[in-house]
Amino acid sequence: MPSFSRFAAALGLALAALLPAARPAVAEVTLSFYTGYQTSPHSRFEGNDGTTDFSFLSEWEGRSFEMPPYYGVRAMVWRNENWGWGAEFTHAKVYASDETLADNGLETLEMSDGINILTANLMYRWPGQWAGGRITPYVGGGLGVAIPHIEFQDDSGGPETFEYQITGPAARWILGASYAINDTWSVFGELNGTYSSNKGDLEGGGEWESDIITNAINVGLTYSF
Repeated sequence: MPSFSRFAAALGLALAALLPAARPAVAEVTLSFYTGYQTSPHSRFEGNDGTTDFSFLSEWEGRSFEMPPYYGVRAMVWRNENWGWGAEFTHAKVYASDETLADNGLETLEMSDGINILTANLMYRWPGQWAGGRITPYVGGGLGVAIPHIEFQDDSGGPETFEYQITGPAARWILGASYAINDTWSVFGELNGTYSSNKGDLEGGGEWESDIITNAINVGLTYSF
């Protein structure tokens, strides 16, 4: 598997090259940065540890404000007043609850360095719809890939998995509104959810899979140019 740092560096270079080239003279480019409160409903976690099969319902905790915190970044090219496309990266997190760990003989099961989601987005907005032209509602969606950092070990001291993996397809939905501070800066609030279908490897010759949903209430800042 490629390292996450190399993947992130390649993504940054690709975006830097793509956005100026894709931007026609009249288009608007926006860069958005956010954090918020993120949760994840229960999901089935199954596979084998190299010798024994397992399948259980994991209770996930988001722990949004623990280090490393939940955050995201979005780059958009608006082709006209309404339609835009771009890319979004979200560093979401899931931790198996203490009860899940105890019930299934596990020392660690978490993606605290991220159930990271990268998507290509399509978005629609209604510019200046409310508050004298300052509030712009928007909706959007995207398709992409999940890049979790899986941490897994049973409580017998068996092999520990601690690595980034590219594990499968992901999808995103967005519903929000922004408030213009001036022509360049705006603040926003939104609902942002993701779904990912994950299948990866465990140390010792095992494998794991789980379909994971995240739901978040985001607040953030957007720079337009």
